[in-house]
Amino acid sequence: MEQEAIKVFVGCDPNNCDLEQMMVLDYSIRKHTKHDVEIVWMQLSHDENSAWFSNPKQQQGWHTEKWATPFSGFRWAIPEYCGFKGRAIYMDADVLVLCDLAELWNHPMAAGTMVVGKGGGQVARLCTCVWDCQEAKNHLPPLAQMKQDPDAHQKMMQVLQKNPQWVHYYQDTYNCVDGEGLDIKQIKILHYSDMGTQFSHAYSLPRLRDAGMSHWFDGDILPHPRQDLSALFDEYYQAAVDAGYRPENYAVRPFGVFPKASQVGYTGNGVTRQQQEEGSSKSWLSRSWKKMKSGLKGSKDDFSLDR
Repeated sequence: MEQEAIKVFVGCDPNNCDLEQMMVLDYSIRKHTKHDVEIVWMQLSHDENSAWFSNPKQQQGWHTEKWATPFSGFRWAIPEYCGFKGRAIYMDADVLVLCDLAELWNHPMAAGTMVVGKGGGQVARLCTCVWDCQEAKNHLPPLAQMKQDPDAHQKMMQVLQKNPQWVHYYQDTYNCVDGEGLDIKQIKILHYSDMGTQFSHAYSLPRLRDAGMSHWFDGDILPHPRQDLSALFDEYYQAAVDAGYRPENYAVRPFGVFPKASQVGYTGNGVTRQQQEEGSSKSWLSRSWKKMKSGLKGSKDDFSLDR
């Protein structure tokens, strides 16, 4: 396994909003990974022969109207894309790799499990995961079926809720969501997941404004509470540029308008917004009830799904 190229599938926007994320992710992977890496950028396409084909006007291909991001449902297509052979890593574009990806690529996987992800019990996060493509064939619906179902993404996460034996959970920090209070040295893969506080906004939003475009995220933009992580992203951005990487090298012909769930009123996650909540007018009773609910093991309300 160590001799074959590590296959990495990355979900990203089709209208060039995520160029900075793509550049920094690409650079960070190759900076730390000694093995050959093949990256597939998963972006909506007008090409009928593409696995990511969508034609909203004709209701063909992927139906994206209930997705929180431009790529939410793509992760389920990876095993069939790979011909149900070998392994494949999936990750969102808003990720900074700080370790050799071979660690994750070679992660043990128990018999009968189709994917390695973050979580356990009532939590399943597949925003950085490893697929056993052959095993996944036994559990995933056909790609053509998923494309036509706007609810396919949430349905599949609910299937995993009912069948936790299909997921092998890693215990390391391969999907560290917005720092989680850890020192940078403890983080293997940083996922700056809160769409409102993403470090890349400092670069992408001015670029998009100058081009007369807008970002796909339509919620409020806020500073990230971890300045050390923000500085880390800036460091990797500059290092990528110094190494010859450029955001424009990742640009594609824009896909254009596509239906997507609005993120107006988006509240982020408990890691990035905790400080704001504690300083807000939310009552002690409200915060206590929220904590009590999160402690109820086995509760459906406690099951965490990817966006």
